[in-house]
Amino acid sequence: MAETLIKVCGVTRADDAGAAAGAGAGAVGLVFYPDSRRAVTLGEACAAVRGLPKGVKVVGLFVDAAAAAVREACAELPLDLLQFHGAEEPEWCGQFGVPWMKALRVGAPSAASATPAARAQAEESLSERAGRYHQAGAAAILLDTFKQGVAGGTGEAFDWGLIPQRRPWRLALAGGLHAGNVGAAIAAARPWAVDVSGGVEEAPGRKSRAKIEAFVRAVREADRRNDAQRNGNQRNGQTELQVADGWGEPSAAGGGL
Repeated sequence: MAETLIKVCGVTRADDAGAAAGAGAGAVGLVFYPDSRRAVTLGEACAAVRGLPKGVKVVGLFVDAAAAAVREACAELPLDLLQFHGAEEPEWCGQFGVPWMKALRVGAPSAASATPAARAQAEESLSERAGRYHQAGAAAILLDTFKQGVAGGTGEAFDWGLIPQRRPWRLALAGGLHAGNVGAAIAAARPWAVDVSGGVEEAPGRKSRAKIEAFVRAVREADRRNDAQRNGNQRNGQTELQVADGWGEPSAAGGGL
């Protein structure tokens, strides 16, 4: 069965990182953005991920950070992926010798976004923006909800219909995800990864083991439904284009093409 990568972001404690890994998440995210309620210092980050099992990826999230701060984090921590949430330019993101993905913010649901003209315009703009980072070597494009003055972690979903259905880049989907809506999100967007933070919390920066487990179950149930649909399509002679799976190798399993 093709599995959507699950990333639990905003981890601040070793217990929460362990709960995410134990439930089946493939990655945990550390927020190095002082204005975030889930921000960690380098020391706190090291302590949070020290006992992670092999194979669980560690992602460092930055918002318009100084290059020296990113390099310091890369030197101190086993970061497998960098996640940039600010106004970083494509060439800047690729200077650290670590795989990276760029977060782009997408408008929240509105009456205007439901009109065909507005939807087409939004999709074209998103495709163009994502394409610049993809061409510069981004491992994935993360789509999150736009909210004025907030870099991310809004707890609000955006209109998944604005996501281009045919795309050459891997999609990581964020924005208000929780156990109750992630199945619908996966069915609508077919992402490579889903990124959850507030949807599995008791309070900002304090995860709930029960909510993490419920989220993982909901993702795997959606994966099974998608797998059954994919097998049915193949029996009917339909094929799916390939996108990169995991951290680099191509697979027909996902990516929303």
